[in-house]
Amino acid sequence: MANISKEEVKHVAHLARLAITEEEAEKFAGQLAAITNFAEQLNELDTTDVEPTTHVLPLVNVLREDKSIPGLDREKMMKNVHEQEAGQVKVPTILE
Repeated sequence: MANISKEEVKHVAHLARLAITEEEAEKFAGQLAAITNFAEQLNELDTTDVEPTTHVLPLVNVLREDKSIPGLDREKMMKNVHEQEAGQVKVPTILE
């Protein structure tokens, strides 16, 4: 049985940069204790023959075929470049 104190709730709220009142801290402490107590009930279940899963449904990623396609023509693209040097786009220096 995991009891969560009002001070712990206020500490976590502070870490999350949340402003909560004393009444909210009291309310959340009770709610979080109920949640953790419910979760602890799951420890009583026999899961020896249960296969670990990452998702409740048997989903599979559907990916497109990975194939190369031609990019933009360099000369056509360079027509839109303000400044270039040796076939490369020249940009302002940002680091010394």
